Amino acid sequence: MGDRLRLAVRIMGNASSLLLYAAPILTFTRLVRKRSTEEFSCIPYIVALSNCLLYTWYGLPVVSYKWENFPVITINGLGIILELSFIFIYLWFAPTRGKIKAGTITTMVMVIFTVTAIISAFVFHDHHHRKVFVGTIGLVASVAMYAAPLVVVKQVIMTKSVEFMPFYLSFFSFLASVLWLAYGQLSHDLLLASPNLVGLPLGILQLGLYCKYRKRGIIEEEPSKWDLEHNNIQEKPKHMQLSMNEDVNGKI
Repeated sequence: MGDRLRLAVRIMGNASSLLLYAAPILTFTRLVRKRSTEEFSCIPYIVALSNCLLYTWYGLPVVSYKWENFPVITINGLGIILELSFIFIYLWFAPTRGKIKAGTITTMVMVIFTVTAIISAFVFHDHHHRKVFVGTIGLVASVAMYAAPLVVVKQVIMTKSVEFMPFYLSFFSFLASVLWLAYGQLSHDLLLASPNLVGLPLGILQLGLYCKYRKRGIIEEEPSKWDLEHNNIQEKPKHMQLSMNEDVNGKI
């Protein structure tokens, strides 16, 4: 029963992570169509790339024991392809300043991953210490990935608009946290479960902000429409009165 439950959670966790990594497709379709990065930030996708790189390495037999974490490899390997695609599109349409910033951060991520892989492969000589080392750095990357969408929270609060904080990214982040937390506990792997202890409340916070400012936007939009219609109704008698006066004066 325990193995079946873990298998079910693993499958759902992979599915939710796939949706999380694929969620920005809608955003980047918009960027390609407009040929502009607008006010979107590339940081969440760069941080997600670092997370995918580290956990793909974590799941490989070099770090883990044989193929015990094969599901971690498959989903994060696919995540690497998607995140690299998003970053490439962003760099293609971003202004010069944005390209420099995104390129610099991406280079730093690649350097950190390379150093981590080299140290884990040649300094540590058993799977346990390699998992602890790579898992600890992966923990930091996972927390950063779940928190990355918060870079736009200030903008959301100031503008009272969630236009640049995609709902699906926040929702699937929350869902993936719940499922991978469960999988980590069922597998007795603290290094897989720990990041989601932080990712879960951050996901709830993002969804809360989305619900709050989405509703406020709707509430504020409706009176404006009503006011416009009300003003039009009030203006009509004035125009009618002017027309009547002109007709009367004309006859006189």
